[in-house]
Amino acid sequence: MKKEILIGFIVGIIAAGFGLILAIQFFGKSDDWGIVLRRAIAEDFLTKLMSIGALLNLGAFFLFLKKKQDHRAKGVLIATILILISTMVIKFMN
Repeated sequence: MKKEILIGFIVGIIAAGFGLILAIQFFGKSDDWGIVLRRAIAEDFLTKLMSIGALLNLGAFFLFLKKKQDHRAKGVLIATILILISTMVIKFMN
C-alpha cells in the first residue's frame, strides 16, 4: 500500500513539473527557461505558473481513480496538497 501511494506521489510531482514546464513555454515570453523563471520570481507570478502546472495532476488523479488504483490517486492528492502548501508559502513570503 505504501509503495502504491509513493508511486502516485512521484507521478503527481512529475506531472506538476511537466505542467510547470508547459506553462513556462506557453506563457513565457522567452525560450530560455531561466529568464522566464527569474522574471516570474521578480514579477511575482511564479505561484500562478505553479498552480497552472499542477492542473495536470487532475488528469493523473482521475486516471488512477478510473483504473481503480485508489492508493495511487491518494499519492497524487498528497503531491497536490504539498504543491498547494509550497505555493502558499512562496506567495506569502514575497
